[in-house]
Amino acid sequence: MDYGLKDKVVLIPGSTGGIGQALVRAFAAEGCRLAISSTSQAKLDVFVPTLNLSKERIWTCVCDVTKEEEVKKFVEGAAANYGTIDVAVINPGYEGEYQLIQDATIESYHKVFDVNVFGAMYVMKYAARELLKHESGAIVQIASNGSYTGAAGMGAYCASKHAVAGLTKSVALELGPHGIHVNYICPGGVETPMIHRIEKNTFGDTKTHEEAEQIFGAQYLDHRYCRPDEVANLALYLASDVSSHIMGSGIRMDGGLDATC
Repeated sequence: MDYGLKDKVVLIPGSTGGIGQALVRAFAAEGCRLAISSTSQAKLDVFVPTLNLSKERIWTCVCDVTKEEEVKKFVEGAAANYGTIDVAVINPGYEGEYQLIQDATIESYHKVFDVNVFGAMYVMKYAARELLKHESGAIVQIASNGSYTGAAGMGAYCASKHAVAGLTKSVALELGPHGIHVNYICPGGVETPMIHRIEKNTFGDTKTHEEAEQIFGAQYLDHRYCRPDEVANLALYLASDVSSHIMGSGIRMDGGLDATC
């Protein structure tokens, strides 16, 4: 299907992680012009050459989304480089430490919220300013099934993703009348380094990755984790005008969990 994204300028912060790389590859395959960021220049230096994109189609920036000035520099730099921004796909995420509530620390909660909530807010803030200039485009937030559910030991993460859902819905209400559709994707466990860390936090060294996936995957109808490319394919749809009448929605990619509620 042609999503009509060719030559669109797509902003993807958090581009060098598991889902981030899949997002970049998916939008590159659609012929988009990309502005991507990572917290590490070294990671960008390894990843970008694998894309085989001309310098006219890829612009990079080192950006820590917990720092507003760095986000401002990233977004405004991308807009200056390409002359516009059409889509923002907001991907940075941090799961935090495994902490039961009786052991929770404010420092741990701050670290999670700084990335997941305030980082998302900063990107939306500056991306919205660019999108409003031409009153069109899309914002796609990569959220989590934790936007709907809880998980023992992951109170900070799930609380932050609930906050992301509320933030994204509110932004959708603000920008929808201006021709900008805003939505969020809510995958369950995704086959990325994050889920490997969650497995380690949960089981320590008592389970292999395959054993942990079997346990976590038992809750899904297909008994497996979501793949990063599946998240990226949904992001393509939500970024395009094909989905322009979908606004403020959280799309669950949870292997059927929603059907059991």
